[in-house]
Amino acid sequence: MFKNEYGSKLLAEAVENLASLPGIGRRSALRLALHLLYEPVPNVEKFASSIVDFRSKIHFCPRCHMISDDGSCAFCDDPHRDSRTVCVVENHADLLSIENTGQYRGLYHVLGGIISPIDGVGPGDLTIKDLAERVAAGGVDEVILALSTSMEGETTSFYISRQLAAYDVRLTAIARGVGFGDELEYTDSMTLGRSIVNRQPFKS
Repeated sequence: MFKNEYGSKLLAEAVENLASLPGIGRRSALRLALHLLYEPVPNVEKFASSIVDFRSKIHFCPRCHMISDDGSCAFCDDPHRDSRTVCVVENHADLLSIENTGQYRGLYHVLGGIISPIDGVGPGDLTIKDLAERVAAGGVDEVILALSTSMEGETTSFYISRQLAAYDVRLTAIARGVGFGDELEYTDSMTLGRSIVNRQPFKS
């Protein structure tokens, strides 16, 4: 007979999988699992299906690498955005954080991470080459480096500045309203918005 703290192997497995999500502890995972238990089965099936569809059918924009349903993303397709300004971010969560400030109307470029030798992440693992090719193709006046102010973020910004040095493009960085070592995803919208508006020329 299977015995554990939950009295059910199925419940234990559900809790374990829910707890694997970032920011979800075991107690929160248990509450979520029990909530789903009392939901009508069609609702749970719809919920599970949407997660599977999201993971298996999602695309990435060939231009900026933002997630999209099919082909290019909604930001790159928006004719009202300033296509001559490109904001470089570490990941999709940072992009959405900046977008939610309502202070930026240009385009984006998602790196897919930052340079971190200790984690085995080098420049070739990111989309820096794609960014350089995008700038080289013309039509970009300014590149905003909106990366975290950690040592890894600063290293990545410096590397990008060297890759873009040969091009006639204005290189700026978000203002230091974002404290050293802070992650953009967890910075409040007002501070982040001011950091975008008050961006400064990048100094390597």
